[in-house]
Amino acid sequence: MKKTLLSVTLWALCANAHALTLIHAGTLIDGESSKPLQEATVVLDGNRIQAVERGYRSPGAGDTVIDWRDGTLMPGFIDMHTHLTFQGSKDSYLEPYTLNPADVALRGVMYGKRTLNAGFTTVRDLGDAGNASIALRNAINKGWVQGPRIFTAGTSIGTTGGHADKTNGRNQELVGDPGPKQGVINGPVDAYKAVRQRYKDGSDLIKITATGGVLSVAKSGENPQFTDEELKAIVAAAKDYGFKVAVHAHGKEGMKRAILAGVNTIEHGTYMDDELFALMKKHKVALVPTLTAGEYVADKAKIDGFFPEIVRPKAAKIGPKIQDTFARAYKAGVTIAFGTDAGVFEHGSNGREFVLMAQAGMPPMAAIQSATSVAANVLGQSELGAIKSGNLADLVGVKGNPLEDIALLEKVQLVIKDGEQVK
Repeated sequence: MKKTLLSVTLWALCANAHALTLIHAGTLIDGESSKPLQEATVVLDGNRIQAVERGYRSPGAGDTVIDWRDGTLMPGFIDMHTHLTFQGSKDSYLEPYTLNPADVALRGVMYGKRTLNAGFTTVRDLGDAGNASIALRNAINKGWVQGPRIFTAGTSIGTTGGHADKTNGRNQELVGDPGPKQGVINGPVDAYKAVRQRYKDGSDLIKITATGGVLSVAKSGENPQFTDEELKAIVAAAKDYGFKVAVHAHGKEGMKRAILAGVNTIEHGTYMDDELFALMKKHKVALVPTLTAGEYVADKAKIDGFFPEIVRPKAAKIGPKIQDTFARAYKAGVTIAFGTDAGVFEHGSNGREFVLMAQAGMPPMAAIQSATSVAANVLGQSELGAIKSGNLADLVGVKGNPLEDIALLEKVQLVIKDGEQVK
């Protein structure tokens, strides 16, 4: 009798250890294929995708079934340009004086959760204050808080007075003269030190601001802000430490210098032209368009007092151009990796980017792939971005078919990250 009970107990434990999650999807967009699959089952074993099968598999003992037969299942989305510990408002420029580092980090927990609930299971964070995004990444990885998988640049690197110099427009007696540790460089030696500091801080990649920007308290939004020698030093140092380099850029000359120096992505790319499209294709540099941020700043520039007066004309001029540049870049065959610049606008609204991409002429399937397999490839993460055997179990679902109505992607209803259903 004891032997029989022991056998039954061992069988039950074994069955429980191999309990699977079956997702019955009416439509499956796997992130790679050009056409969706109808009536499919995705089999999850822990935090991995075990199999993708045609038809609806019957569950075994202990299996969990998620019924998504009236919806569409896709890989978890990847946003290649976010700022999770910041969110723009008319009061943003006062925050360095009113918020402590702990406030910034804890606020990032809220924004991270909103981002995850919107279906973005992975993000790049491209610039923070006080390395708060590094702390947030670590907290998420340890399971202390819920949020997307984060690959972060930590503090951005700029030049004195440049877009990433956070002391622009502030009382100089209070802020002093920042250097490489704070992300401000002048010359190749500083460039090496800044990259090495990011390594010391625990960054996953490097973010530089190769031209002026919209929201910095400085006159130009497009002038080049690094020399060729500084850019070459940054790229060389980044390669030493296994970093990819993401480049904020609006103006043509700054972008051209960065592309020729060997960077990996151009963010925004407002004043790109045919010459730069050809260079990007030749050097395998991807564009991260951030259309939602462009729309947002152009809209807010119409409101008296929302932006400082030195910022307002830049927002009005640059914001509306980004969507047109994206349309031309896509037609020219430039690799497009999905990115929004969330944090400039409200976190959790990242799905708006899909709609703007479609409005500019990108087919819905291509837009979805830009946020899945294409983004994963640019990020260098082969286990993400596609629903296939062996990949991490990051999935999102909507009711209906986003290939017919891409606005559905603004209302994600199912989110699974690392095999755990979080929404």
